[in-house]
Amino acid sequence: MDIFSWFISTFDSTIRLSIPLIFAAMAGIFSERSGVVDIGLEGKMLFAAFTAASVSYVLGSPWLGLFAAILASVMLALVHGFACISQRGDHIISGLAINFFASGMTITLGHAWFSRGGQTPGLSPTQRFLPIELPGSQWLSENVPVVGTIYKELISGHNILVYFAFAAVALSWWILFRTRFGLRVRAVGEEPNAVDSAGISVVWLRYRAVIIAGILCGFAGAYLSTAQNAAFGKEMTAGQGYIALAAVIFGKWRPRNAFLACLLFGFLSALETRMQGVEIPFVGILPTQVFSALPYVLTVVLLAGFIGKAVAPKAVGQPYSKER
Repeated sequence: MDIFSWFISTFDSTIRLSIPLIFAAMAGIFSERSGVVDIGLEGKMLFAAFTAASVSYVLGSPWLGLFAAILASVMLALVHGFACISQRGDHIISGLAINFFASGMTITLGHAWFSRGGQTPGLSPTQRFLPIELPGSQWLSENVPVVGTIYKELISGHNILVYFAFAAVALSWWILFRTRFGLRVRAVGEEPNAVDSAGISVVWLRYRAVIIAGILCGFAGAYLSTAQNAAFGKEMTAGQGYIALAAVIFGKWRPRNAFLACLLFGFLSALETRMQGVEIPFVGILPTQVFSALPYVLTVVLLAGFIGKAVAPKAVGQPYSKER
């Protein structure tokens, strides 16, 4: 394999592996911009993945599975919102409770419904999202060097949720920075008292942001079990919710920067398979575990604060009580 083909295949894997991170990172941005810490990204993704695979298998439609995944994720998001917004509870504890609930409940329901060790049965091609060949991809790859290959291998050939993820980044930026609702969400995460003084409901704004986060986590979970894979597996999120949260912090709560951080994490994950048996000059062949650990090591480094000054929204994690 020449170097160009290696880069093309690696970046293709990077895109596929980054999609759940992108959805979850956009969810984290909406939630935290409104002032609600969302450690529960992992749990919402996991429960959505299980729901999507289960419904898709039983009803035979990945679209119904996606809808069910969104609904399940939004329900968990509302529980988190009730605990943090209405009851002014601790955001971290609520998020961790959701993660524990999803971890245990998916295994329990998987055992009870399918008797497959906490997994769901494999999905047939009609029960999952399949790659889409964009118009002209074959002709371009055969007649236009380099550009045609990039179009066919990197741009074309992905399932529809991949394109939804890229659209979600642009839409998140537009909503947050070009709409009145986005301005209010950012304001409520910085100065909720000022928002309340303007006659705008802080509680309702935060609930709407949390619901949007739930919808995006539903997409992330559905992608994992009905697009990237053909079934649900135990703990299949494998810490991606936490990595997405690190991408939010690394991106300083801005969609574009978080998107680039997700691509970086996806690239490191893609190296795990691409570097197997590859000899590095002056180093030799490294164990694959080194590359497996890289995304998680980078997450720890970023969360430890080695990314420069990242200023979170001022009111994030702080309960709000309406002054009377």
